[in-house]
Amino acid sequence: MRTRVTELFGIEYPIFAFSHCRDVVAAVSRAGGMGVLGALHFTPEELELELKWIDEHVGGKPYGVDVVMPAKYEGADLGDAEELLGRLQGMIPAENRKFLEDLLAEHGVEPSTETATKALLGWTDQTARPQVEVALKHPIALLANALGPPPADVVEQAHEHGVKVAGLASNARHARKQVDVGVDIIVAQGTEAGGHTGDVSTMVLIPEVVDAVGQDTIVLAAGGIGRGRQMAAGMALGADGVWTGSIWLTVDEADTPERALPKLLNATSRDTVRSRAWTGKPARFLKTAWTEAWEGEKSPGYLPMPLQFMLIADALPRIQRSGDGELVTFPVGQIVGSMNQVKPAAQVVYDLIEEYVESIERLNTITEA
Repeated sequence: MRTRVTELFGIEYPIFAFSHCRDVVAAVSRAGGMGVLGALHFTPEELELELKWIDEHVGGKPYGVDVVMPAKYEGADLGDAEELLGRLQGMIPAENRKFLEDLLAEHGVEPSTETATKALLGWTDQTARPQVEVALKHPIALLANALGPPPADVVEQAHEHGVKVAGLASNARHARKQVDVGVDIIVAQGTEAGGHTGDVSTMVLIPEVVDAVGQDTIVLAAGGIGRGRQMAAGMALGADGVWTGSIWLTVDEADTPERALPKLLNATSRDTVRSRAWTGKPARFLKTAWTEAWEGEKSPGYLPMPLQFMLIADALPRIQRSGDGELVTFPVGQIVGSMNQVKPAAQVVYDLIEEYVESIERLNTITEA
């Protein structure tokens, strides 16, 4: 395939695969797309190891790194990363802590035996900047920011290293803000997407963003894209490629938690919910007893980012290890209804392209008729 984005990065297919798993990132890049590693949960030291591994296993193909540098969050003015964690911990109400522990006990989740050390990783400007520094020491082709426009100095820093910058946008206004700080690529993400997402559908959002940023800015379609037909639709709406995430949770190479995988494979497109119960900002994930509890009458309500995730960070691995399984959830988009089979990542790439070609041929037949 030949689009502006394939020519820009020298890739075979305009398919970007976001994943927290290095094996998936490398596999997609080797298959002709571009894997993008989510850096959120890694310390700078861990990220260094992950990227070194990718460098050694990606076969010289381009790949990217995705960080989270939200424009707004609680505690943005509380100083450097070292003092930030302690001060933010003190801002979490005792009522919310008790609600969480009561919920865990109700479902048989074992008490914590260790201190959560990753409660704040990557959720703030202060903690994401060291990740950017690490990423730019490697031969990455793309640096993406998942929440709001990245700081202008980070965009400039990336450009100085010859790295293109992408930003996710859930409406046209956000897209224009991204362009204003110098972002090269807009990922227009509809509400169908997993993780942090807005409330505008992909079908409506893509042409709005394409028109808002103009022809000089590359747009990738995201949100509910996991089939070739959906890829064709995104391209028809004006996108130069697609940004995918959820579909890589059920590939052979993925490190998806063992208790979450069967739920993903058996879920329908109606089994997700957009809620603040994970990070404090609207995000889509599997609808389970966890989401029902936080949405229920006894809930004390959500805390603002990053306090909500700091509250639950220790609980998430405990839920995956013990209890009745009813609380197990995972960030995923509505495309989960089509994710009912485990395949190699490369096969997912090839299936996307095969169905894309079939869709285009069908449209050409209709037009010719």
